[in-house]
Amino acid sequence: MSGLRNVWRSWTAFVARFRANKMLTRGLSTLIIVFVAILPFFYDPASGFIDASTTALSYVVMALGLNIVVGFAGLLDLGYVAFYALGALTMGWLGSAFAYNINNGKGVHVGVSSAISHIPGIHANFLLILIASAIVCSFAGMLIGLPTLRLRGDYIAIVTLAFGEIVYRFALNGDQIKFGSQALTNGSQGITPVDKLDLPFLAPFQSLDLRPWYWTALGMGLVTLFVNFRLRDSRLGRAWIAIREDEVAAASMGVPFVKTKLMAYATGAAFGGMAGAFLGSYLNTVNADQFQFAFSIFVLSMIILGGLGSIWGVALGAVVLTFVNRYLIPDLLNDKAQAWFHFDLTQLSFSIFGFLLVIMMLIRPEGLLPERRRKMELTEGIGVGETEMTGIIEVQA
Repeated sequence: MSGLRNVWRSWTAFVARFRANKMLTRGLSTLIIVFVAILPFFYDPASGFIDASTTALSYVVMALGLNIVVGFAGLLDLGYVAFYALGALTMGWLGSAFAYNINNGKGVHVGVSSAISHIPGIHANFLLILIASAIVCSFAGMLIGLPTLRLRGDYIAIVTLAFGEIVYRFALNGDQIKFGSQALTNGSQGITPVDKLDLPFLAPFQSLDLRPWYWTALGMGLVTLFVNFRLRDSRLGRAWIAIREDEVAAASMGVPFVKTKLMAYATGAAFGGMAGAFLGSYLNTVNADQFQFAFSIFVLSMIILGGLGSIWGVALGAVVLTFVNRYLIPDLLNDKAQAWFHFDLTQLSFSIFGFLLVIMMLIRPEGLLPERRRKMELTEGIGVGETEMTGIIEVQA
C-alpha cells in the first residue's frame, strides 16, 4: 500500500507541475481537441461508438451548465432535468408537425430547406430554436431561482427538486392542457417525428450518417467550454465563487445576492435548454419519460465525479459516466452477469453509479480533475512536494 501511495503522490506532483506550465497545458488541450475532431473518421458513420460519443458531448454541455450553478455558485440544483425538458419541448413546438393547426394547417416555415417547407406545423431553423430554447430556459431558471434566494443547503435542493418534478408532470399530462384544439404536449406518446438539424450551407442531417451530429455536438461543447472559462475568470464568476465560499463575507463586500444568484440559474439553465433542443432533434422524439428525476442525479454525478467547479473535470466526468452507462454496464458487465448468474445487470445501473461515487469519494474526494482551490481545501496540510506546499502557502498568504 505504501508503494502505491508513493506512486500516486509522484503522479499527483507531476500533474501539478504540468498544469502549472501554461504552454504545455494549452498544447495538450489543442491536441486533444484535434484528436476528438478527427475521431469519427476512424469509425463507420452509423457506428454505435459515434452515437455514444454524440450523446456524451451533448451531456458535456448539460454538465457544464449545471456546474455553473453547483460548482461556481455553490447552489445545489436537483431539478436540472426541467431545463432539458423545456429545451426539448421547445424543439418539439418549433420543429415538428405537432402544432398542426397553425395557419390553417399549412404551417409556418422559417429558414428551413425546401425538403420540409411543405410539411404542416411550425418548422424553424435549428439555430433559431437554440436561441428560443436558451431564452425559455433562462426565464425558467430565474423563476426557479426566485424562491431560493433566502434558502440554503437542503432547502434549495428541495425547491429545485420540486420544480423538476412539476415540469415532468406538465410534460406527461400536457395533452390535457389545450388552447382551443391544440394541446400543450403530446403526453406519454411524445412529440415525434422531430425535424432533423438543418444548418445554413449544409445538407439536412441524416439518421444513418452520425458524423455531422457528432461535429455539431462537439462545436456546442467547445463553445460551452469557452464561455465557462470566460465566465469563471470574469467579475460575475468571481462573485459566484465568493458566494460559494462564504455568503456572509460576499454580502459584506457588496456582492449583489439577487442578481448574482439569478444569473447563475439563468446561465446554467440556458446551456441545459440548448442541449435539450439538440437531443430532441437527435433522438427524433420528445417524450416525457426522458425527463424523470433520475436524469438530474445522473448529470449531478458527472460533476461530482469530474471535480466540483472544475471545467475540464466536469467534461471528463460527463464522458466517463456516459460510456459507463452505454458500454460498461449494458455490454461488458451485463454479458458477464448473464453468463454467470443469469441476471440482468442493467436493473442495477444506479446502484453501480452509487458504488462508483462512494469509491470516488473515498479515494479521490476532489474528483478526477479537481479545481485547484477545492483540491487545496480537501488536501490542505498534505504536501506531495515542494510545488504543492508552495501553492498552499501562497494562497494562505
